[in-house]
Amino acid sequence: MTARPANAHQSRLLTLLRDGGPNSRAQLGDQVELSRSKLAVEVDRLLETGLVVADGLAASRGGRRSHNIRLNPGLRFLGVDIGATSVDVAVTNAELEILGHLTRPMDVREGPVAVFEQVLEMAGKLRATGLAEGFDGAGIGVPGPVRFPEGVPVAPPIMPGWDGFPVREALSQELGCPVMVDNDVNLMAMGEQHAGVARPVADYLCVKIGTGIGCGIVVGGQVYRGTTGSAGDIGHIQAVPDGRPCACGNRGCLEAHFSGAALARDALEAVQQGLSAELAARLEANGTLTAVDVAAAAAAGDATALDLIRAGGTRVGQVIAGLVSFFNPGLVVIGGGVTGLGHTLLAAIRTQVYRQSLPLATRNLPIVLGELGPTAGVIGGARLISDHLFSPA
Repeated sequence: MTARPANAHQSRLLTLLRDGGPNSRAQLGDQVELSRSKLAVEVDRLLETGLVVADGLAASRGGRRSHNIRLNPGLRFLGVDIGATSVDVAVTNAELEILGHLTRPMDVREGPVAVFEQVLEMAGKLRATGLAEGFDGAGIGVPGPVRFPEGVPVAPPIMPGWDGFPVREALSQELGCPVMVDNDVNLMAMGEQHAGVARPVADYLCVKIGTGIGCGIVVGGQVYRGTTGSAGDIGHIQAVPDGRPCACGNRGCLEAHFSGAALARDALEAVQQGLSAELAARLEANGTLTAVDVAAAAAAGDATALDLIRAGGTRVGQVIAGLVSFFNPGLVVIGGGVTGLGHTLLAAIRTQVYRQSLPLATRNLPIVLGELGPTAGVIGGARLISDHLFSPA
């Protein structure tokens, strides 16, 4: 993909076709508020670039039938969601429909070179299936703050060796296409906005609870990243004064008291104290405990596992309650690996937020689990790069 829209009108048309699928000239004209002659000029210019193609005749609205147009079906985007313990890679078409998706366990602490070797191998496997001859662009998410204009991670607490690594530049050279880089929770928020539960909402919070905890902030339909790219780093808001030490160097951070890693640690302590036969059996069988084991124990009715989940949900709810009072969102989405804990976790979060925040802020506030699961991040990555490529050059 070498062409870019020449102006804001063309950019708007491309975005409408991405988000709404094939459409007629007449219907597009209704949405962009251009005269028929001006619309015809802009559509014809897009057809010349190859970014859009004709797609048959539209349904009649009386008089001469209009032609449908759609984004070029040959366009391919790569979405990459790098988490602390796994990586997801997917190929989408220009309308951000997933054509192929791979996931693999991975430790982000191995460093960028080792991680990107796996990413490139996975991208190559997808390409080899015939889904794509090449990629027109790629959107990458990493589990830490990102200096967005340069596509560079900045002082990420759980990513040793990544600080200042030129992710965008390095992957662009390897993939042979434009690359954009963002925090992984921002991509999750964008994915839920495009194809998930946040579609109708302009102002919302997207909280990702995994190995760590982060929050995507969407204002007026746009991700808010902050001055240095660290907006939404709620895992390092103090939840317990003089509490447990955190990887960031402080004490009492939310992430230190509830996250995938913290929950596994608390489960192990419960077994050592003889509080849970169910968790003890899982530890003996597997040699370790994870948040998945806690979820399974809770599903089996284990009281200790349920207590751990409720306590963690209450901690998260305390922090979210403060965010709700400050930001007044229209929706709070809870996602990430720990959402396998399900409605026990969600109920605890809701209870704390509704109890602690002002009624005016929570009167019509849904707090829901994300719809897309592990695909949210890769769809968000494709959305990120398409936003870039569909903006005027």
